[in-house]
Amino acid sequence: MTDAAPIHLRDAVADDRRALYDICVRTGDAGRDATGLLRQPELYGHVYAGAYLQFQPGFAVVADLHGVAVGYVLGALDTVAFEEHCEAEWWPPLRAAYPVRGGGTDIDHRLVTAIHQPRRTPPEVAERYPSHLHIDLLPVAQGLGLGRRLMGALMERFAAAGSPGVHLGVDPRNEHAIGFYEHLGMRRHDHGGGVLFTSRLAAPDGP
Repeated sequence: MTDAAPIHLRDAVADDRRALYDICVRTGDAGRDATGLLRQPELYGHVYAGAYLQFQPGFAVVADLHGVAVGYVLGALDTVAFEEHCEAEWWPPLRAAYPVRGGGTDIDHRLVTAIHQPRRTPPEVAERYPSHLHIDLLPVAQGLGLGRRLMGALMERFAAAGSPGVHLGVDPRNEHAIGFYEHLGMRRHDHGGGVLFTSRLAAPDGP
Protein backbone atom coordinates (compact mmCIF):
# COMPACT_ATOMS: atom_id res chain seq x y z
CA MET A 1 0.00 0.00 0.00
CA THR A 2 1.32 3.43 -0.90
CA ASP A 3 0.20 6.97 -0.25
CA ALA A 4 -0.71 7.25 -3.93
CA ALA A 5 -2.95 4.18 -3.80
CA PRO A 6 -4.34 3.72 -0.28
CA ILE A 7 -6.67 0.84 0.41
CA HIS A 8 -9.36 1.78 2.89
CA LEU A 9 -12.33 0.04 4.45
CA ARG A 10 -15.91 1.10 3.77
CA ASP A 11 -19.42 -0.28 3.86
CA ALA A 12 -20.34 -2.41 0.86
CA VAL A 13 -23.00 -1.06 -1.48
CA ALA A 14 -25.18 -2.63 -4.15
CA ASP A 15 -22.82 -1.41 -6.90
CA ASP A 16 -20.06 -3.61 -5.42
CA ARG A 17 -21.84 -6.76 -6.56
CA ARG A 18 -19.76 -7.31 -9.70
CA ALA A 19 -16.48 -6.77 -7.85
CA LEU A 20 -17.52 -9.13 -5.04
CA TYR A 21 -18.45 -11.82 -7.54
CA ASP A 22 -15.07 -11.34 -9.23
CA ILE A 23 -13.27 -11.72 -5.89
CA CYS A 24 -15.21 -14.94 -5.26
CA VAL A 25 -13.88 -16.43 -8.50
CA ARG A 26 -10.33 -15.18 -8.07
CA THR A 27 -10.12 -16.73 -4.58
CA GLY A 28 -12.46 -19.66 -5.18
CA ASP A 29 -9.93 -22.49 -5.46
CA ALA A 30 -9.08 -22.77 -1.75
CA GLY A 31 -7.84 -19.17 -1.82
CA ARG A 32 -6.33 -19.41 -5.30
CA ASP A 33 -7.66 -18.10 -8.61
CA ALA A 34 -10.41 -20.33 -10.01
CA THR A 35 -10.73 -18.43 -13.30
CA GLY A 36 -11.18 -20.95 -16.10
CA LEU A 37 -11.98 -23.83 -13.78
CA LEU A 38 -15.73 -23.65 -14.31
CA ARG A 39 -18.11 -22.76 -17.11
CA GLN A 40 -20.37 -20.46 -15.08
CA PRO A 41 -18.09 -18.34 -12.85
CA GLU A 42 -21.01 -16.32 -11.48
CA LEU A 43 -21.97 -19.38 -9.44
CA TYR A 44 -19.29 -18.57 -6.88
CA GLY A 45 -20.84 -15.18 -6.19
CA HIS A 46 -24.36 -16.55 -6.09
CA VAL A 47 -23.36 -19.08 -3.41
CA TYR A 48 -20.91 -17.06 -1.33
CA ALA A 49 -21.64 -13.34 -1.70
CA GLY A 50 -24.88 -12.18 -3.28
CA ALA A 51 -27.32 -13.02 -0.50
CA TYR A 52 -25.20 -11.20 2.10
CA LEU A 53 -25.08 -8.04 0.05
CA GLN A 54 -28.84 -8.18 -0.50
CA PHE A 55 -30.10 -9.35 2.89
CA GLN A 56 -27.39 -8.26 5.36
CA PRO A 57 -25.86 -5.05 3.95
CA GLY A 58 -25.14 -3.74 7.44
CA PHE A 59 -22.66 -6.59 7.92
CA ALA A 60 -20.78 -6.21 4.63
CA VAL A 61 -17.47 -4.34 4.56
CA VAL A 62 -15.04 -4.03 1.66
CA ALA A 63 -11.41 -3.05 1.18
CA ASP A 64 -11.50 -0.32 -1.46
CA LEU A 65 -8.76 0.57 -3.96
CA HIS A 66 -9.58 3.46 -6.31
CA GLY A 67 -13.31 2.90 -5.80
CA VAL A 68 -13.19 -0.85 -6.49
CA ALA A 69 -13.51 -3.57 -3.89
CA VAL A 70 -10.38 -5.74 -3.71
CA GLY A 71 -11.43 -7.62 -0.61
CA TYR A 72 -14.46 -8.13 1.59
CA VAL A 73 -15.89 -9.54 4.75
CA LEU A 74 -19.55 -10.55 4.55
CA GLY A 75 -21.62 -11.89 7.40
CA ALA A 76 -25.00 -12.64 8.87
CA LEU A 77 -25.94 -11.65 12.40
CA ASP A 78 -28.43 -14.50 12.90
CA THR A 79 -27.33 -17.49 10.85
CA VAL A 80 -30.54 -19.48 11.26
CA ALA A 81 -32.73 -16.55 10.22
CA PHE A 82 -30.40 -15.83 7.30
CA GLU A 83 -30.57 -19.43 6.09
CA GLU A 84 -34.37 -19.35 6.27
CA HIS A 85 -34.45 -16.04 4.38
CA CYS A 86 -32.24 -17.53 1.66
CA GLU A 87 -34.45 -20.62 1.44
CA ALA A 88 -37.51 -18.43 0.96
CA GLU A 89 -36.14 -15.81 -1.42
CA TRP A 90 -32.57 -16.39 -2.62
CA TRP A 91 -32.32 -20.02 -3.66
CA PRO A 92 -35.63 -20.58 -5.51
CA PRO A 93 -34.89 -18.35 -8.55
CA LEU A 94 -31.33 -19.68 -8.70
CA ARG A 95 -32.59 -23.25 -8.67
CA ALA A 96 -34.78 -22.41 -11.66
CA ALA A 97 -31.85 -20.78 -13.47
CA TYR A 98 -29.32 -23.55 -12.71
CA PRO A 99 -30.82 -27.04 -12.99
CA VAL A 100 -29.04 -29.88 -11.24
CA ARG A 101 -28.28 -31.68 -14.49
CA GLY A 102 -26.90 -28.65 -16.28
CA GLY A 103 -23.54 -28.73 -18.04
CA GLY A 104 -20.17 -27.62 -16.76
CA THR A 105 -17.18 -28.82 -14.82
CA ASP A 106 -17.03 -30.59 -11.48
CA ILE A 107 -16.88 -27.18 -9.78
CA ASP A 108 -20.01 -26.04 -11.64
CA HIS A 109 -21.79 -29.16 -10.41
CA ARG A 110 -20.56 -28.68 -6.84
CA LEU A 111 -21.81 -25.10 -6.72
CA VAL A 112 -25.13 -25.95 -8.34
CA THR A 113 -25.55 -28.68 -5.74
CA ALA A 114 -24.91 -26.06 -3.05
CA ILE A 115 -27.76 -24.01 -4.52
CA HIS A 116 -30.18 -26.94 -4.53
CA GLN A 117 -28.98 -28.45 -1.25
CA PRO A 118 -27.47 -25.64 0.83
CA ARG A 119 -25.78 -26.64 4.03
CA ARG A 120 -27.56 -25.82 7.26
CA THR A 121 -25.59 -24.83 10.33
CA PRO A 122 -25.80 -27.44 13.10
CA PRO A 123 -28.02 -26.24 15.98
CA GLU A 124 -25.24 -26.69 18.53
CA VAL A 125 -23.04 -24.28 16.54
CA ALA A 126 -25.76 -21.73 15.82
CA GLU A 127 -26.79 -21.62 19.48
CA ARG A 128 -23.36 -20.65 20.83
CA TYR A 129 -22.05 -18.84 17.76
CA PRO A 130 -25.13 -17.44 16.00
CA SER A 131 -23.27 -15.12 13.62
CA HIS A 132 -21.06 -16.19 10.71
CA LEU A 133 -18.85 -14.59 8.09
CA HIS A 134 -16.84 -15.02 4.89
CA ILE A 135 -13.66 -13.07 4.11
CA ASP A 136 -11.59 -12.94 0.92
CA LEU A 137 -8.81 -10.65 -0.30
CA LEU A 138 -7.24 -10.36 -3.73
CA PRO A 139 -3.42 -10.58 -3.83
CA VAL A 140 -3.09 -6.79 -4.14
CA ALA A 141 -4.75 -6.43 -0.73
CA GLN A 142 -2.90 -9.23 1.06
CA GLY A 143 -0.05 -8.81 3.49
CA LEU A 144 -1.17 -5.35 4.56
CA GLY A 145 -3.06 -6.20 7.73
CA LEU A 146 -6.40 -5.70 5.99
CA GLY A 147 -7.67 -9.17 6.85
CA ARG A 148 -7.34 -8.49 10.55
CA ARG A 149 -8.95 -5.07 10.14
CA LEU A 150 -11.88 -6.46 8.17
CA MET A 151 -12.45 -9.22 10.71
CA GLY A 152 -12.24 -6.75 13.58
CA ALA A 153 -14.69 -4.36 11.94
CA LEU A 154 -17.32 -7.03 11.42
CA MET A 155 -16.88 -8.64 14.82
CA GLU A 156 -17.38 -5.23 16.42
CA ARG A 157 -20.66 -4.90 14.54
CA PHE A 158 -21.79 -8.36 15.59
CA ALA A 159 -20.94 -7.65 19.23
CA ALA A 160 -22.65 -4.26 19.16
CA ALA A 161 -25.78 -5.96 17.80
CA GLY A 162 -25.76 -8.40 20.73
CA SER A 163 -24.25 -11.52 19.17
CA PRO A 164 -22.37 -13.73 21.67
CA GLY A 165 -20.28 -15.57 19.08
CA VAL A 166 -19.24 -16.05 15.47
CA HIS A 167 -18.27 -19.03 13.32
CA LEU A 168 -16.88 -19.63 9.85
CA GLY A 169 -15.96 -22.57 7.67
CA VAL A 170 -12.68 -23.09 5.83
CA ASP A 171 -11.61 -25.39 3.01
CA PRO A 172 -9.02 -27.69 4.65
CA ARG A 173 -6.76 -27.14 1.62
CA ASN A 174 -6.51 -23.43 2.40
CA GLU A 175 -3.59 -23.60 4.79
CA HIS A 176 -2.96 -19.85 4.60
CA ALA A 177 -6.48 -19.06 5.80
CA ILE A 178 -6.30 -21.67 8.53
CA GLY A 179 -3.07 -20.16 9.83
CA PHE A 180 -4.64 -16.69 9.72
CA TYR A 181 -7.63 -17.68 11.85
CA GLU A 182 -5.42 -19.55 14.29
CA HIS A 183 -3.21 -16.46 14.58
CA LEU A 184 -6.33 -14.44 15.42
CA GLY A 185 -6.96 -16.79 18.34
CA MET A 186 -10.07 -18.45 16.94
CA ARG A 187 -10.83 -21.99 18.04
CA ARG A 188 -10.47 -24.72 15.43
CA HIS A 189 -12.84 -27.68 15.08
CA ASP A 190 -12.26 -30.45 12.51
CA HIS A 191 -15.38 -32.29 11.47
CA GLY A 192 -16.91 -33.98 8.45
CA GLY A 193 -13.89 -33.37 6.25
CA GLY A 194 -14.05 -29.62 6.87
CA VAL A 195 -12.65 -27.07 9.26
CA LEU A 196 -14.78 -24.83 11.46
CA PHE A 197 -13.50 -21.85 13.44
CA THR A 198 -15.40 -20.23 16.29
CA SER A 199 -14.92 -17.22 18.54
CA ARG A 200 -16.87 -15.80 21.43
CA LEU A 201 -17.65 -12.09 21.23
CA ALA A 202 -17.32 -9.69 24.13
CA ALA A 203 -20.15 -7.28 24.76
CA PRO A 204 -19.17 -3.69 23.95
CA ASP A 205 -18.25 -1.51 26.89
CA GLY A 206 -21.04 0.62 28.27
CA PRO A 207 -20.98 4.41 28.50
